[in-house]
Amino acid sequence: MQKYECDVCGYIYDPALGDPDNGVAPGTAFADIPEDWVCPECGVDKNSFSEV
Repeated sequence: MQKYECDVCGYIYDPALGDPDNGVAPGTAFADIPEDWVCPECGVDKNSFSEV
């Protein structure tokens, strides 16, 4: 699965790790993250992420 980087702060979303602290289980593809999820580092929405 593809990793995504926050364009604002550089946080990398790794699907293998997910974001369990914010309700995203490991193994969750970026496309499957809920639309209301935000970057855990800076708070921007999913639209501010790019594939790496």
